[in-house]
Parts: sequence; structure tokens; C-alpha cells
Amino acid sequence: MKEKMPKITVAIDGPAASGKSTVAGILAERLGYLYFDTGVMYRAVTWAALARGIPIEDERAITRLAEELRIEVLPPTVDDGRQYTVLADGQDITWKIREAQVNRYVSPVSAYKGVRRALTLQQRRIGAPGGVIMVGRDIGTVVLPEAQVKIYLDASLEERTRRRYLEYRQRGILRPFREVKEELVQRDRIDSTREMAPLRPAEDAVIVDSTCVPIDKVVRRIERVIRQALEQVVGG
Repeated sequence: MKEKMPKITVAIDGPAASGKSTVAGILAERLGYLYFDTGVMYRAVTWAALARGIPIEDERAITRLAEELRIEVLPPTVDDGRQYTVLADGQDITWKIREAQVNRYVSPVSAYKGVRRALTLQQRRIGAPGGVIMVGRDIGTVVLPEAQVKIYLDASLEERTRRRYLEYRQRGILRPFREVKEELVQRDRIDSTREMAPLRPAEDAVIVDSTCVPIDKVVRRIERVIRQALEQVVGG
């Protein structure tokens, strides 16, 4: 398939902890596509702002940081369970961008218009050639509105909280379940109500609910959608 079939662009959107990264990573490997999680770029800017002591409420300074920060997303360079390696000005911050403090502030940072403009330009350049599965919250609606396949992956708040809670535990971070849930509620509120590129399904997106559904079943369903789109491209 990799040699005979053309490569299209796949956009996967959805709220935090809905399973986007896991599903996209598996699909990209199966199809021989590039897996690109745009969320790591916003996390990188957030981490850099915190590390440099830039106040999160200083929109102008954080926008300037987003325009100047050199963010690289590479295949895994260390065998520690990571799906990719994230560099900020050459520094490996792959796990640093998953820290609780970054989780707390990434939504306000990603709501800034200047930050979104700066990073959207980079994301479009990556997605333009095709052969990419791009994950985020506004990929199908703003970044790649012409994507041949658009998926909105969702899950209940309780299920997403459980996943994020277990993710923290696996990394040795013990946080109260209620605190993790409140964090997700806050992120959902900011992501869905921000003025620029709010979180919502694209009109032509296929909505997939992953609540209590085995990951392999979710992957198979989305893969069928992608393969049908590929067949249409070939037949068209």
C-alpha cells in the first residue's frame, strides 16, 4: 500500500486525554505516515515561558517567544517510552512539557491569537505535502481544512480523567483524581470558548467516541475511514 497508494492528509481533533496521540501514533506506523502532534508546540512555548519567567498573562511577550522559539519534533531519540523527541532551541524537553505546571497553563497560552498564528504557519508547512496524521484541537477546522480525512475523537470526562490520572501514576506523579478532573474541566472550558480556533468538530468530521472502547477497535474504525478515502482518491 505504501508504494501503490497516494498519501493523503489526516486531521484528528478532540479534547485532552481523548486518545488522539495513541491512536494517531499507531495509525501513522501502520500507514507509513508522519505522526505530528501539534499540541507539543503549544506545550513547548508554555514550558519555555515558565522556564524563562515570562508571566503567562503577558500575551505580547509569549507571542514573541512563539515566533522566535526553535521547536523541533523528531522521531524518538531515547528509548524511554516516548513517541517522539521535542527540542526547544536544541534542548530536549520531551518529558518536561508533560509536567503538571505545563498542563495547567497550556490552554491559556494556546488561546493567544499571535501564538496560534505563529504555530499554525509551521503546522501548515508540515501538513501540505500529505502523508501526515496531524493531531490537535483545530486541525480540521483551521490548520488543514482541506484534509481528506477529518476525525473528531472524543470520550467522557470520567474516562479522560481516568486516563490522565493513570498517565501521571505511570510517570511516578501522584495527584488526586479530583484535581486531575478539575484540570481537564478547565482545559475543556478554555479550549472550547476561546475566540480564535475554538475546539469543535469540523462539519465534515467523522466523530468517534472512545469511551470504554478498546484502543485497537478505535484504531481499526479510523483506519477503515482512511483507507476508504484513499480508494476514493485513486478511483477519482
